[in-house]
Amino acid sequence: MTDTKENILNTALDLFARNGYEAVSVSIIAGELGMTKGALYKHYKNKRDIFDSIIERMKKMDYEGAKEYEMPEGNMEEVAEEYRQTSWEQIKSYSKAQFRYWTEVEFSANFRKLLTLEQYHNEEMSQLYQQYLGSGPLMYMADIFGELTGNKSDAVQTALEFFGPFFLLLSIYDSEEDKEKVLETVDRHIDSFVERLEIKNQK
Repeated sequence: MTDTKENILNTALDLFARNGYEAVSVSIIAGELGMTKGALYKHYKNKRDIFDSIIERMKKMDYEGAKEYEMPEGNMEEVAEEYRQTSWEQIKSYSKAQFRYWTEVEFSANFRKLLTLEQYHNEEMSQLYQQYLGSGPLMYMADIFGELTGNKSDAVQTALEFFGPFFLLLSIYDSEEDKEKVLETVDRHIDSFVERLEIKNQK
């Protein structure tokens, strides 16, 4: 991706995150970048094309993050054995990295803010919000806990107990001045929860 295309993508997402998708036009994006609409159209066909590129970037970033921490990718039938081989240490490291991914990485943090703003205004955004920040990660963790503990009947409840504080702390992070304190709280939650689950699973 060229520097200009990259700048357009990042600037558009920043504007979407602050003002909402519908409120931001191609003219506003171009004006923010100091270019004409015609110059912008040489790189993206329209605002929808920009948004589709944002989604593609998020898919790529998610895949790369999971790969870095050796987390299973795919549906349960395909990767069940990989789930069972996932270590508790991997779960802790990946979970901590995910919180920082959604808060400290500018692109994904702005995507989170965009979906949070737009989830009640747009059905597609609502579905994306659930996929990335709601039922999607909840069920992902339920799958992992179910395989690791061998207790699939309680897996959703276990995932709720894990993801509930995680999700709440995501909401707190943006308005909290002492962000390091939030990160420390997240780390303590993840460490203590996974350790309790690991001990319980050994009995």
